[in-house]
Amino acid sequence: MNSDYKKFIERKKNQCLQTDSFSPDLYEKFDVKKGLRDSNGNGVVVGLTTVSQVDGTKKIDGKKVPCPGKLRYRGYDIKDLTAGFLNKRYGFEECTYLLLFGSLPTKEELDEFKLHLTEERALPVTFVRDVVMKAASKDIMNSIARCILFLASYDKRALDNSLENVLRQCIYLISVFPMLTAYSYHAYNHYVNDESMYIHRPDPHLSTAENLLRMLRPDTKYTTLEATVLDLALVLHMEHGGGNNSTFTTRVTTSAGSDTYAVIAAAMSSLKGPKHGGANLKVMEMMDDIKKHVADPRDDEALAGYLNDILDKKVFDKQGLIYGMGHAVYTMSDPRAEIFKSFVEKLAAEKGRLEEYQLYERIENMAPELIMAKRPSATSVSANVDFYSGFVYDLLDIPEEIYTALFATARIVGWSAHRIEELVTSNKILRPAYINIGEAREYVQLEDRSSADGGDNEDKS
Repeated sequence: MNSDYKKFIERKKNQCLQTDSFSPDLYEKFDVKKGLRDSNGNGVVVGLTTVSQVDGTKKIDGKKVPCPGKLRYRGYDIKDLTAGFLNKRYGFEECTYLLLFGSLPTKEELDEFKLHLTEERALPVTFVRDVVMKAASKDIMNSIARCILFLASYDKRALDNSLENVLRQCIYLISVFPMLTAYSYHAYNHYVNDESMYIHRPDPHLSTAENLLRMLRPDTKYTTLEATVLDLALVLHMEHGGGNNSTFTTRVTTSAGSDTYAVIAAAMSSLKGPKHGGANLKVMEMMDDIKKHVADPRDDEALAGYLNDILDKKVFDKQGLIYGMGHAVYTMSDPRAEIFKSFVEKLAAEKGRLEEYQLYERIENMAPELIMAKRPSATSVSANVDFYSGFVYDLLDIPEEIYTALFATARIVGWSAHRIEELVTSNKILRPAYINIGEAREYVQLEDRSSADGGDNEDKS
């Protein structure tokens, strides 16, 4: 950017700040639900779904009160689902079947579905060379989104939104997503970091979690516990209601009549935002900061003092947040975090990193009380699943660059289920309303305009 253009951008930035700023009080005046949330933080109801249910409160005498968190996939409690497959088999494929088709599969149905997932797990000839390896980037989410859009070029029915075709496309994208994630990372690691390139083909006899670890690691090796924990992480992240930002993006884009590839790329663009898909990275950054500044993490008094400094915006990123604590819906507990926790401890023990796990546990125990002391309006605070997920990925030697991509590898199942439901149940474009608070203006001829009529508001002399 040359100096003149840089000055132009700076002037126009200030003009945008003046033009697009208005008092937050206007939201209350016009009864606008900013962020599709009411004044109590409850989501504005805009649709119906049977895909999943997320509960963090219950009604008593007509009032919402905190309660232990509940997450249900197609009506089944997530705790029952995970207990049903843990230590018996991998659960990603089974829960994918449930979310897509609405029922738990029989053994024969599950075997058939896994066979089709395996058969679909193949990219077009030379796709890795011609697309994945071109313009490699540290932004793996952008790289994957580009790959998804390119895959449309290889699909002769890319724009066909019939239910059977969309179902075929969704199953295909779910199948190849682990390959796009692993290969996009290796391309970045090779071309940007100047490291060796590894392209391992998926093994048709392995589960999605096993193949992910196999394709990511140079030696293709992994333990059963590692694959079990990654499989559990994928199941816990694959769906979380229709109101989260990326799933709502999926339904909005679907309602406009867009094709499957465009819809999933749009959802990717939403998820990559740090306010949505990057929470576990912020937890990791915060934990590194705590380790640097608390001499003895086992000293609860010193640890609590530093956490209070974080809340008071004195240290770390000065945002006043203990990341991984609290949730938009869950109050007393996040069931995903509860399920995850015992396996995190087992994995930390296997990796010889129990002391780090114990630090997480101490923070989880003391943070809610510290937060509520600073914020009297808070009724309940608990750890969410992101508090532990970054630590799990680190224990699995998964590079930070693909943490959000792993989230997407799981969440594409939920996106697909909601896309299908939107196609089946609604034929209406989602179109929320905005209230214009600008004043009517008279048009001014070009030769008669001054800066006050819409030009730069700064003196350019």
